[in-house]
Amino acid sequence: MGADSGGTTIRQTLRRLGGVTTWKELRSSHPKRRILRAVRDGELVRASRGHYVLPTASAHVTAAQSCAGVLSHLSAAIHHGWKVKSPPGHAWVTVPRKRHVRKKQRHGIRPHHADLTAKDVEHGVTTPLRTVIDCARVLPFDEALVVADSALRARAVTRGELADAVRHLRGPGAVAARRVVKHADGRAANPFESVLRALCIEEGFELTPQVTIAESGLYAVVDLGSEALRLAVEADGFETHGTRGGLRKDCERHTLFAIYAYSSLRFAYEHVMFEPDWVRWALRTWRAVRAGQALTDPPLRSHRQAKGS
Repeated sequence: MGADSGGTTIRQTLRRLGGVTTWKELRSSHPKRRILRAVRDGELVRASRGHYVLPTASAHVTAAQSCAGVLSHLSAAIHHGWKVKSPPGHAWVTVPRKRHVRKKQRHGIRPHHADLTAKDVEHGVTTPLRTVIDCARVLPFDEALVVADSALRARAVTRGELADAVRHLRGPGAVAARRVVKHADGRAANPFESVLRALCIEEGFELTPQVTIAESGLYAVVDLGSEALRLAVEADGFETHGTRGGLRKDCERHTLFAIYAYSSLRFAYEHVMFEPDWVRWALRTWRAVRAGQALTDPPLRSHRQAKGS
């Protein structure tokens, strides 16, 4: 795929946006003619009105059908139109426990064995509720949280339904699923924010998504925050802040945070997605400074990481 502004291809943009995107999101990074050409050439697939996916999403449906399985987990999440941390390369497919998947059928799929009931499946795909719980049981915490947040944001499931589903859950992944459901929050705007919140949770920070900070002369909605801690944690995207006007607003915003004694920790997409150890170190160090504790050195970073590539 040809690159547009900033040297970013449509495929890279789609992966950054969580594997499913809208026309408006694409237009923030690419000209109309480039998007239309990508659709025409099959580089981008119009999955439904206003929503676009990579062509691999359609291939995953075919892969599931080829082994008489059910599209599930991350592949089902994409099918439902939800964002994920990283679009899966292989199709996630669930087949009955006693069914053997032949070697030639395994090409391009990631089989998962489980006995699904009629209420777990709709049109060859796991239902929204089953999809969230399946992902919560087997995926790393941050990836599972992205799926759960996205499902809530899309109103495909409710918090009550998720809580009921995990209340009596047993077996492998049950504890992990309850943890994901406990922290799932539809207020997270995108996978970037969900992954950042997962890192904060793992470091013991209970921060509220899209929290409002209001003081005399200051009104701001921050990605993650705590009034009790006087802390604002932000997932900063270039599209929002990469203009002169954006720079001016940033300067005013963070100067006011300092005036009103709010700590402001800002992380770029590359920090959160590719350098989680550095983000964890920054969070731990902020806490240590407040507590007057000894500081630790930051983790080693490669030249490539330091450049944010």
